Amino acid sequence: MKQSKILIPTSKEAPSDAEALSHKMMARAGYIYQISSGVWSYLPMGYRVIRKIEKIIREEMDKIDAVEMMMPVMLPADIWKQTGRYEAYGDNLFKFNGRNDREYVLGPTHEESFTEVLRDSIKSYKKLPLVVYQLQDKFRDEARPRYGVLRSKEFEMFDAYSFSADQAGLDAAYNDQAKAYRNIFDRIGLDYKVILADSGTIGGDNSQEFSAPAEVGEDVIVYTDGDYAANLEKATSKFTGVQQTDEPAELLKKPTPGAHTVDEAAESLGIDANQILKAMFFMAKMGEDDYQPVMVLMRGNDTVNETKVANAVDCEDLELATEEQAQKYLGAHPGSLGPVGVGEDVKILADNYVKVLVNMACGANDDGHHYVNANIDRDFRVDEFGDFRTVEEGEIAPDGNPIKFTNGIEIGHIFKLGTGYSEKMGAQVLNENGRLVDMIMGCYGIGVSRLLSAVAEQNADEYGLVWPDSIAPFNVHVIPVNAKKKDQLEMAEQITKDLEDSGLDVLIDDRKERAGVKFADSDLIGIPLRVTVGKKASEGIVEIKIRKTGETVEVKAEEVNNTVQILLKQLANQDD
Repeated sequence: MKQSKILIPTSKEAPSDAEALSHKMMARAGYIYQISSGVWSYLPMGYRVIRKIEKIIREEMDKIDAVEMMMPVMLPADIWKQTGRYEAYGDNLFKFNGRNDREYVLGPTHEESFTEVLRDSIKSYKKLPLVVYQLQDKFRDEARPRYGVLRSKEFEMFDAYSFSADQAGLDAAYNDQAKAYRNIFDRIGLDYKVILADSGTIGGDNSQEFSAPAEVGEDVIVYTDGDYAANLEKATSKFTGVQQTDEPAELLKKPTPGAHTVDEAAESLGIDANQILKAMFFMAKMGEDDYQPVMVLMRGNDTVNETKVANAVDCEDLELATEEQAQKYLGAHPGSLGPVGVGEDVKILADNYVKVLVNMACGANDDGHHYVNANIDRDFRVDEFGDFRTVEEGEIAPDGNPIKFTNGIEIGHIFKLGTGYSEKMGAQVLNENGRLVDMIMGCYGIGVSRLLSAVAEQNADEYGLVWPDSIAPFNVHVIPVNAKKKDQLEMAEQITKDLEDSGLDVLIDDRKERAGVKFADSDLIGIPLRVTVGKKASEGIVEIKIRKTGETVEVKAEEVNNTVQILLKQLANQDD
């Protein structure tokens, strides 16, 4: 491929709104182009990377007998309403009407459509288990697209779905996908962690997330130097609470003017902040126009984990109550809320650490007032205790090691869905006993386009991108320093032909640009190896540079092919 014939619009400056290193470098290197907020074009270099990622995915899916197919992007809204996800996805779902006012959505994921196809195509357990997948664009109306292609409104995903007649079939498919994901990410050259994760709007009770540590990432990875890893929504730590033994004292109501936060109340009352009950008030959406008010009680310095609360309540959505809603149900504004005297219409959850406290302070549901010496059962009820807090660094994880935090980019997710979708959509087969049973499903996804961001975040440097050879747009960049000189250009073309004949993808910079421009662009676009044909061409000597390390070696022109093959193998071993 001649560089003069390919679109690579490099730039010295990053977009003014670019925050992430991957966004800056991919835009500068001419890999991506922004059409509008959250909507991107993948230019030839970026698209070559995507195609190589797709190839790796397909190869690993072939190994486990997963079968590729293609679903439509435009989906009828009625099947999404059938499963309840039309409402659950809320404003993130692109919705529109076609002719005759039929409602459609642009698919952010395809559980419903695959379930419909398998429901109408498979009638017997003898045809199962079956794993089908696609590589396709998805759509999500992100309120705040950011970090380039990392969080965008249109994005490419690999999504696979397994259908089984029994639990053993699901377990086998799930384990196969987990192994394939590791192979895929290993081959791509990513540093990643496999973590416990929440299933979110996909559903299911068992899921694992594959996350790539990065300076910029939407998730916080909670991990230890041992075997534990989870995202912040799912992470737990060992319970270390000690039961307080003080005798319950008389419940008293005290004025706390101007005390709206835990720290302000602690100062006003002269007590430790962790002896104060933080009362968080939520509205849990249980169905269309059906809301359950929920109060969550925490120690004063703890932070409520809304995902854990939502899972405990089993709601479609959880929102912090407005001041008007707090006034309606509790008679006070946030900052003065508490459990004493709360009616049965409000569900009260309390974190496990609250259970060991005696003589607590809490809001009195009277603006500017708090109770002291409040005690469970005597002064207020708790409907359910549980782990509702967000873990903190330094706490002890379930594996006995201290917890650490790092930012991470979610690159893949696997779920054991069970029968949630098949039951709602009537996807059944006859089992070996001749009885109709719901198909047992699994769901597996990889963010293909966001893998570009993850790799770039982990590998880019101050000069530009640094691609692992397995997914680089080209394996080798051949640069004749002065393309006007016949001997340099002819040697560069012969080296290019020899490398291509050996099965490598080669980009030759045949542009009549200054050497400095060529070298800067080469570093920016990040091809693993660069072969420079310069002044020593007359002596039959060229220079090979390793982009990742900056190391250079001079070799004879006839030795380039062997040397390149050796260096690429060494780089592959380093990535592994």
